[in-house]
Amino acid sequence: MNEVKTKSGVLENVNYVQQGEGAPVILTHGLAASLHDWDDLLPVMAASGYAGYALDLLGHGESYKPADHHEFTFEAVFEHFSAWVDSLQINEPMILVGHSLGGGIVLQYALQYPERVRALVVVNPFYDIRQLSSAMRFIYRNKLLNTNLLGLAPYRLFRIFVDLTSTNFYAGHREPHVLPERIRHQTAEDFARASSGIYNIPYTLPYLTLDMRRINQPTLLIWGSRDQTLAPESFPRIETLLPNIVSSHSMPVCGHVPHQCHPENFNPLVMKFLSDL
Repeated sequence: MNEVKTKSGVLENVNYVQQGEGAPVILTHGLAASLHDWDDLLPVMAASGYAGYALDLLGHGESYKPADHHEFTFEAVFEHFSAWVDSLQINEPMILVGHSLGGGIVLQYALQYPERVRALVVVNPFYDIRQLSSAMRFIYRNKLLNTNLLGLAPYRLFRIFVDLTSTNFYAGHREPHVLPERIRHQTAEDFARASSGIYNIPYTLPYLTLDMRRINQPTLLIWGSRDQTLAPESFPRIETLLPNIVSSHSMPVCGHVPHQCHPENFNPLVMKFLSDL
């Protein structure tokens, strides 16, 4: 746990884990998730000579949770993330890995601090509010989510939601769920312990689409083609926006979390990218 001071002078706790020694890699999870998103990748990276750092973002996991839900904005999450990175006192360019909201955060970091970023891995990145369905955009733009009620929801309710959204409805597969039991349990736990204010973050997402042309670092893009959260067709579009996509991969059986759906396929893609840098 680190205590960091943001630009506003507020002291905030950041919960994180670090494994391995070597080139620094920062791993950033998505909305309503936690550092446990990277439980399968971190040990592989540590064994391969990298120093992996994974944090709980503002309002998530065991990190600082503001009492005022109006404090939950993309800018606040980004400031919390940046202050934590500064506190690590890393003296060489970093490799940034980001999933969903974390993908938007690492893209923004590369835009603001290009000299600090060696390379990027973006997984089902959230970079444009239009990636959400029109119904979800309306809900977020008009703040129709009752976050106070969401804060009262128990683990069991979130578990039902996770099980339903990970059910395998496609013929020809033996497993009833795309996600393993331990992942579904952790996902529901992460939903339950996150501050309900986090659901105010998406409508504050900056418009990153045009700015991405200024990101020149080598980039690996991975996405699950059955994503039910963000439009799957929005991910190949990044190949036309980022000027230095080294490799891109669609994982056809996976949805929004390919790094948890099939880590045995996901992890080698990341490790090959890192070794080729």
